[in-house]
Amino acid sequence: MDRRKFLKTTAIIAGAGLMVRKPGIASETSPTVTLIKNGSPQELAAKAFEMLGGVSRFIAKGDYVMVKPNMSWDRRPEYAATTNPELVSAVVTLCLNAGAKKVLIVDNTCNDARRSYKNCQIQEMAGKAGADVRFVRDTHYVDTEIPDGTSIKRWPIHAEVFKVDKLINIPILKHHSLSGLTIGFKNMMGLVGGNRGRIHRPFAESIVDLNRVIIPDLTIVDAIRVLRRNGPSGGNLNDVDTLNTIIAGTDRVLVDAWSARVFGTEPESLEYLKLANAANMGEIDTNKFPAKHFSFST
Repeated sequence: MDRRKFLKTTAIIAGAGLMVRKPGIASETSPTVTLIKNGSPQELAAKAFEMLGGVSRFIAKGDYVMVKPNMSWDRRPEYAATTNPELVSAVVTLCLNAGAKKVLIVDNTCNDARRSYKNCQIQEMAGKAGADVRFVRDTHYVDTEIPDGTSIKRWPIHAEVFKVDKLINIPILKHHSLSGLTIGFKNMMGLVGGNRGRIHRPFAESIVDLNRVIIPDLTIVDAIRVLRRNGPSGGNLNDVDTLNTIIAGTDRVLVDAWSARVFGTEPESLEYLKLANAANMGEIDTNKFPAKHFSFST
């Protein structure tokens, strides 16, 4: 069964409440994470794809692609509360140049959506690059069963998650007052509706449950600027460090683990990562699975 037929079948199964997004990229026997430094956002994005096998490995002609940045806060990019808009724009351009028929960007924001979309500058920059940057509505969500969920058994999830050919997750690496860090797994909260406060209690189990059915093909972590303190919303430039780094790969657990290490945090200290690893969602051991490093300058 080809991917498009699979997705149609999934939509039919959804009538019974059973939807799980299956990534279109085959899992690697030995997962690869790339860690690229000291380039422009455009250079960092292009090099990440190159080191992971090229854009054509991820994007085929005619693909419908969802790119999921963090647009959740009414902050300008320099405050490092939202994903770097130049990085998002660069990924959109790479996908369209590879033949994607459409790139969709959505986020269920915490602050007012119109202000957040505007001030984070993703709406403008990604839109100019050719993306369909769309606001979310309550009618966009489908009640979704979560197989093997330990804390959450059902949750409303954006319907387009299950329609796209490829899903690229582009979170920003930053401090979070509850979970310690917010990276790729936490960024999937922008694709769900309902009472999201419930997801924070208990956080680790709930966020892993959501990620049982929302599975990205590629995760690209924005560590160009990182929010060291007072996350997730920030608001003080003194809390921001410039690292000029991105971390990318198909193993979402290992990407988050390496991102934690870049931040200066032990991956094993993040409860959700330990649970995700135990659930066979990916690898957590950064010693066993070293990152491939590249720097545009020293």
